[in-house]
Amino acid sequence: MSVSFHPTPRRILVRGVNWLGDAVMTTPALMRLREKFPAAQITVFTHEKLRDIYLHHPAINETLTFSKGEGLFTLGRKIRAGKFDLGLVLPNSPRSAMEMWLARIPWRIGGEWPWRNWFLTDAIPTRAGAVKMHKRTEAEVRKLISEASSPPSYRPAPLSHHLYQYLHLVAALGASGSALPPMLVVTDEEIAASKKKFGLENISAPIFALNPGAEYGLAKRWPAGKFIAAAREIQTHTNCHWLILGGKADVQTSETIAGSISNQQSTISNVAGQTSLRELMALLKLSRVLLTNDTGPMHVAAALGTPVVVPFGSTSPEMTGPGMPGNPRHRLLKSDASCAPCFLRECPIDFRCMNGISVERIVDAVLDTLKTPAPP
Repeated sequence: MSVSFHPTPRRILVRGVNWLGDAVMTTPALMRLREKFPAAQITVFTHEKLRDIYLHHPAINETLTFSKGEGLFTLGRKIRAGKFDLGLVLPNSPRSAMEMWLARIPWRIGGEWPWRNWFLTDAIPTRAGAVKMHKRTEAEVRKLISEASSPPSYRPAPLSHHLYQYLHLVAALGASGSALPPMLVVTDEEIAASKKKFGLENISAPIFALNPGAEYGLAKRWPAGKFIAAAREIQTHTNCHWLILGGKADVQTSETIAGSISNQQSTISNVAGQTSLRELMALLKLSRVLLTNDTGPMHVAAALGTPVVVPFGSTSPEMTGPGMPGNPRHRLLKSDASCAPCFLRECPIDFRCMNGISVERIVDAVLDTLKTPAPP
């Protein structure tokens, strides 16, 4: 399905998504939108916590932000002041479509979804190959385990990755729907400032980043003890400087990991809970590799050109993996648990998906990324 515009839109508002990793996965669609409308003013409407992810991005002219608690009518008036002639709604929520309707944007494009199509001028049908994340019940998990006699047969379609959904929407506007790798921009000045702030200016060893948290839930977190064992082993092979990252909720876990891998031969910087989003981006760009759970910084690192090593348990790398689907620079590891992916926040049984990913596999994967030359 495609839609036609007359005249060509001059002021485009893109309603952004609400999670960091998802925001990174929308950047290929934003780049395709810029290709289609090179002269348009493109504004991303995003939660204020994600504003800085779009800074310096070549597809974006500016951001318009909202904060938690702002009402629909307030947002409608805020958007209306921009006099946009095209609104592209990337989330599937009814509220995001209603915002565009209340703003009186004449053309409002978004995915076809229950309870919101009336607010759109063009509701785009679901693309072929789309796969919905189905959260398994505990009964389903136990049934899969009891019936399993071989490794799982879960095989999503080749175009199941979420970035194709956003490309599908811009393709309806006449833009190319072919994939591009997600891309973010951080400046040399930002990297230099972060090195100075966090005491990394005189570090001669290769910097390896470790991100042990995951905001979605415990089911996405490889055990801290395994992170510790892997970090120790990797350090003996590489003499690396470990850079421990995370949000404020990860401070305690990060302190435990940093304290456990520290010895006279290793050097560690634990900056969990201390970085802004732009500083996090600068540190990830500075790192030779990131060892992480499936979380927002995983997507940010890949979009900045840093290889990532990720143990996947409750989620699917085929659907939400980092970077361009199939990029060989990244190492996405899964166990043979027949119940994975379950898409649950917490494991209802014995966490076999993550416990089944060994320290040795992770160590080998991290060391293997070093065989590929670092990007300039």
